[in-house]
Amino acid sequence: PKYRENLEKLQELLKPLYEAAETLIKIEEEKCIGCGNCIIACPANVSIDPKVGKGLNPVNNEVVFTVVDGKIKVLNIEKCRRYPPHRMNCRICEEVCFSEAIKVVA
Repeated sequence: PKYRENLEKLQELLKPLYEAAETLIKIEEEKCIGCGNCIIACPANVSIDPKVGKGLNPVNNEVVFTVVDGKIKVLNIEKCRRYPPHRMNCRICEEVCFSEAIKVVA
């Protein structure tokens, strides 16, 4: 009613935060080119599957994310260093994503 327009504007402003879920990371799969830089650089991925650090795709589904059919796929977001309760200010996946498919929104 009276504040509907303001509410819609506020919802539009906050949309990236809602889409980013608990980690405040937004992944735009359509921008992903499947290079795998994010997978190799992710400290959580490397600690779960050390072969990832050598440039190999993860051999298990315990990692944070992987590449499937040329696109990033989130497998276990709760293992991300940004996930509560730790909420480390890790931005490594965003920094190595030159296609800008990964954005830390807050």
